[in-house]
Amino acid sequence: MNNDSGTDLTRTTVHGVAWSFIERFSMQGVTFVLELIIARIVGPESYGLIAMLAIFMAVSQVFIDGGFSAALIQRQNRSEADFSTAFYINFGLSLLVYTALFFAAPWIADFFRQPLLTDITRVYSVNLVLFSLVAVNKTKLTIDVDFKTQSKISLLSAILSGVLGIALAYAGWGVWAIVWQTLANALLNALFSFYYVRWWPRGRFSKTSFHNLFGFGSKLLITNIISALYAKAYDVVVGHKFNPLQLGLYSRADKFNQFGSSNISGILQRVSFPVLSRIQDDDARLLEAYRKYLRMSAFVVFPIIMGLCGIARPLIQILLGQEWMGTVLLLQILSFAYLWDCVVIVNLNLIYVKGRSDYALRLEVVKKTIAFTILFASLGFGLTGICIGRVLYALIAFYLNTYYTRRLLNYGFLTQVRELLPYIAMSLVVVGISYTLSALISNAYASLAASLVVCPAVYVLMCRVFGVKAFNEFCDLLLHQFKWKRR
Repeated sequence: MNNDSGTDLTRTTVHGVAWSFIERFSMQGVTFVLELIIARIVGPESYGLIAMLAIFMAVSQVFIDGGFSAALIQRQNRSEADFSTAFYINFGLSLLVYTALFFAAPWIADFFRQPLLTDITRVYSVNLVLFSLVAVNKTKLTIDVDFKTQSKISLLSAILSGVLGIALAYAGWGVWAIVWQTLANALLNALFSFYYVRWWPRGRFSKTSFHNLFGFGSKLLITNIISALYAKAYDVVVGHKFNPLQLGLYSRADKFNQFGSSNISGILQRVSFPVLSRIQDDDARLLEAYRKYLRMSAFVVFPIIMGLCGIARPLIQILLGQEWMGTVLLLQILSFAYLWDCVVIVNLNLIYVKGRSDYALRLEVVKKTIAFTILFASLGFGLTGICIGRVLYALIAFYLNTYYTRRLLNYGFLTQVRELLPYIAMSLVVVGISYTLSALISNAYASLAASLVVCPAVYVLMCRVFGVKAFNEFCDLLLHQFKWKRR
């Protein structure tokens, strides 16, 4: 492939990453701040109630999508019949799932011993139907690497729904402030998506399209359901074994880590999947591109997660208050699990790009069998033991994912560890500095401010002194982006 094609691929990647970054962090950033405001008002118990429904929402969302979004992105020759068929399937399944949750609501409430969950489940689940209406619209934007439009949609929805949530929280609506905020966000997202994308299904349901998409998507569907069950199983187990207060603390610790790790990993995944699907048959270029994605993920995510671990105490004290201080230790332990999350995602994404959803399914069955074993073995050690179990599983998942990346592109565990060692070492320096500053400075505001200034400065300095490859690549990408804008 010629240099011009390589330049186009780089330009598409940089543009996609830039706007995906804006879309994800503007929306998530605004949502995160607004949630913090609401959390200070309504307290941990209200968020604990919503977290109890997380597994039902996550699995339902995956089931409704059916793997069709990923199949559409991975597929090279898409027709209008493909998009229309995916829409009909998504919408039909959303109605089916909502009906099931509506009638299952009393059982859910009994399981968690929380009567209020009956009404909450029936209202909160409407989100599933609203999201299904725009699933294809978002898929089309992802295929076009058009995250600029997605950023507009997400940001507008997050701001308007967040203002509503704060107003209801101050008015004393408690957990219902969160419910109506989420529902408003889904409704606004649907309205803005149709306004900006202007796509409606124009064809009939096609059996041919269904079979073509389902061939890839079916394995991915099972894979994602297993993954979603595991991701939210902790909320179910903690909510059932403990109480809404403890679940609220655990859930908030998890979300703090997700904000840094999962968002950045998600950005790279969303951009890399459609972009690199274009070169899925060129193994040499594909391997080089994925090595860059791995380095870039570690370069950005590792210091953020370790820095968060170091500033956890002053951060929680300032943002949430004394009522939430039980979150601190849980957040710190989970940081070491999320440290590897981005690496796991990069490896899994490589398998998807190569079209081997069967490999992904086998991996999920093995990994989640191990994961659930660890989860139930750690129950007797309280929330701290559960968090430590997640760290152990993250390391195992990293190792197992590299089995197939080695088979596909000779990109195995030891090779990846060697590439990651500089970022691990520098991130440990970051967490050491932030811990030291927190210990030496008693004032939470001063401690946090010092860490936010000193840690990034030291990290950048280390990157320059040691000539870290990802740092140089990152600077080059910024330079290219600036030059393209100047043109």
